[in-house]
Amino acid sequence: QAQLVESGGGSVQAGGSLRLSCVGSGRTFSIDAVGWFRQVPGTEREFVAGLSGSGGTTYYSDSVKGRFTISRDSAKNILYLQMNSLQPEDTSVYYCITGNSLQQLKTGGFTSWGQGTQVTVSS
Repeated sequence: QAQLVESGGGSVQAGGSLRLSCVGSGRTFSIDAVGWFRQVPGTEREFVAGLSGSGGTTYYSDSVKGRFTISRDSAKNILYLQMNSLQPEDTSVYYCITGNSLQQLKTGGFTSWGQGTQVTVSS
């Protein structure tokens, strides 16, 4: 199983921006569907962004669409989530994930994930 390590979280004011990074092993981000979900402890997770293995299809939840952008650098095996216009409601722990398809990620069928990185947005 791939091991993923997230970074880039922190505390920002509403309206600010952060870029999360996720480092994988091997060629994970070149051949697998990849994405991000967020979860407040004690609540259900929310799949917020995904990218197909081919790189041709993206997904964003309604809550982040237009504000977040998912991308990857396959050569360096790094996945990114650019988060702009952050709102207090975005406060959560963010996790990067991989799976066999974007559809599987969307339905919770991911096969690997990282330790999470905390994002806190103040009003």
